[in-house]
Amino acid sequence: MAETGASPLPPTPPAHSSLLRAERFMWLTARVLEQRLFAYHFLNGGPDPVETALDAYRNDDGGYGYALEPDLRGPVSQPLHTAHALAVLDALGRCGGQRAERVCRYLTSVSTADGALPAIHPAQRGYPAAPFVPVTDDPPSELLATGPVVGLLHRNEVWHAWLFRATDFCWEAVDSLEKSHPYEVEAAVAFLDAVPDRARAEAAADRLGRLVREHRLAALEPEHLDAYPVAPGYAPDEHHFPHDFARTPDSLARAWFTDEEMARSLDHLAAGQEEDGGWPIRWLRWAPAAALESRPRVTIEALRTLRAYGRFVG
Repeated sequence: MAETGASPLPPTPPAHSSLLRAERFMWLTARVLEQRLFAYHFLNGGPDPVETALDAYRNDDGGYGYALEPDLRGPVSQPLHTAHALAVLDALGRCGGQRAERVCRYLTSVSTADGALPAIHPAQRGYPAAPFVPVTDDPPSELLATGPVVGLLHRNEVWHAWLFRATDFCWEAVDSLEKSHPYEVEAAVAFLDAVPDRARAEAAADRLGRLVREHRLAALEPEHLDAYPVAPGYAPDEHHFPHDFARTPDSLARAWFTDEEMARSLDHLAAGQEEDGGWPIRWLRWAPAAALESRPRVTIEALRTLRAYGRFVG
């Protein structure tokens, strides 16, 4: 039998082992892509099986579809699917070369007039989508969709004509933020953590951190969540915490929070692992399949964040 890098399904893993419990959850619940990704990150699995699984979602136009982002169903390529694919390739160290060229051709084809990305391309019409991502005929440019993609491409030193205008859009969007919401701030951080102009990025991040604290966008006291408002349109319990903005210690957003605030945030994250070994989604559960397929990705992200801060070795 070929070596997969994955261990057999354990019987009943000890409750004290977050990683073993998460592993069982992945084998019971996750799609092939997330199973392979979990094996790559935590079980010494190789990158090739991950990329093979990811290719199943790739379309001829260079984008990705087929509910790679579970809240958008159907086969058509979408910017959010493609951002997810780039994040996977980045984790594998394979976000460059012909892969990036194909993706950038797709991004160019779906860009708005100012060269940035909409959250949802109108091609989604006719296929199921979460109610919080409405489909419109003339969608606007969104930092939410553009920032993470531009950040990933810069971090991997990809150079393409599309990237220049999209970078200008992100700078303008970040510099003009006066009131925001947590997911948009996360997108801004993804951009600022990787854009080449580091001095400008640090200055922008400093201003953004003050905005986050002023508008109480990060729940600094998880035991007193009623003191932190949830953004309009979010689910009732869809709070965000310091670790959501600073997923690694070297993120610019880490400077926004004290050591004590970050420790409380990571304690809260670790305590969020559920009985079945996975972490929950906090946004609106609008369809059973979308919720089921989202939890493994959230679980991998939680484990990677905890490991980045030295909470466990695995």
